Amino acid sequence: MPARRADSRAWRGALPLCPLLLFLGVFFVYPVAQVLALSLAPGRAGHPFHEIVTTPVYRAALWRTLHVSVTVTLACLVLGYPVAYTVATARPPWSGLLLTLAITPFWISILGRSFTWLVLLQRNGVVNQLLQALGVIREPVPLVYNAVGVYVGMIHILLPFMILSLYSVLRGIDGSLLRAARSLGASEWQTFRHVYFPLSLPGVAAGAVLLFIMGLGFFITPALLGGGRVTLVSMLIETNIHATLNWPMASALSVVLLGATLLVLLPSYRLLQLDRAFGAGPR
Repeated sequence: MPARRADSRAWRGALPLCPLLLFLGVFFVYPVAQVLALSLAPGRAGHPFHEIVTTPVYRAALWRTLHVSVTVTLACLVLGYPVAYTVATARPPWSGLLLTLAITPFWISILGRSFTWLVLLQRNGVVNQLLQALGVIREPVPLVYNAVGVYVGMIHILLPFMILSLYSVLRGIDGSLLRAARSLGASEWQTFRHVYFPLSLPGVAAGAVLLFIMGLGFFITPALLGGGRVTLVSMLIETNIHATLNWPMASALSVVLLGATLLVLLPSYRLLQLDRAFGAGPR
């Protein structure tokens, strides 16, 4: 009897979760299952996964997507760490002001920011005119409709995510540890290298994983600033859906991106304890 009562209490406690589970089942699990089923269906030129492996266009797009994601992630880490460090170590009210400036790009849509860079990076745009005025270049250089424009746009859009990921960890570093290192004779650089930076590695890992996963599925910015010359997997998915109506191939490419995401996310979550880096879980 006590066991039955415990079971009934457990079921009653789980009842409030039923609407959420139903919502996830209808709008998440079922669509993903449909995509998986379509990816296993035979396509026009054979099995979609075999075609991805054997077709140079798809292989090149996969490697280019990985390369762009890694490059953008590293660039955002190099640019975002000093900003996050400055915000985390600043005193009020400057810390709040700097943090507001860092997240200001979130107030503008990705499409709006991409179109802005499309205008700024034109041959007669502001960037080329400024470089010519400073004597850096003599003639306008192509900064858009190529990989340069894609990198600039993606870094600008993803950089605030890296700053916030780092800031959430940097602000929690105990200042007494830094003061203790200085009292033992460590210089500012030695304190940063041996104390501060190792303690910030969870934020570095969290930001790197987040940006890499987001970079894998980027579409709007590469499509606009790349001008069709920088083809990523997301763009091939859109082409197979709207242009060629090859749904099995589009589903297979989506599954590849999903697999790459899980391949990075699951080991990182367990090994790097990303739940703690983002402020969740026990301390």
